[in-house]
Amino acid sequence: MIEGVKTKKLFKHCDDRGFFAELVRDDEALLERFGQASWSMSYPGVIKAFHYHEEQDDLWFFPSGNAQVVLHDLRKKAETYGETDVYYMGEENPIVLLIPKGVAHGYRVLGQKPATIIYFTTQSYYPKKPDEKRIPWDDPIIGFDWETKNR
Repeated sequence: MIEGVKTKKLFKHCDDRGFFAELVRDDEALLERFGQASWSMSYPGVIKAFHYHEEQDDLWFFPSGNAQVVLHDLRKKAETYGETDVYYMGEENPIVLLIPKGVAHGYRVLGQKPATIIYFTTQSYYPKKPDEKRIPWDDPIIGFDWETKNR
């Protein structure tokens, strides 16, 4: 696991009305501070990758659909510098994923239906000075193969 990345397994409390689950609490030490909550949807097969932040951490959750999330550590002082990790998140694996600043991240929507992501950040987004650095999805240094392999 890349240094500083955290996951939280979600627990659903089910009854005859539906379910309830907590995503983020202020006593968990997942986010050092709250900046913004955002919501996005992507269609099947879409790849949104890569980008990273210098100032903010991200906390990702996919409440519907499924995604292959890829992280690549760009922090030269981290023990896991240059390492890549993959997480499968969404309806089939309801987890929350903390992505520290300096770790490139992106995802590919899996399956035949759209994926929805809700994410929390430690900083608000400022269009005039965005803390978002882009890297192409097929960057040769990261070298991630996004294609599904038949096994």
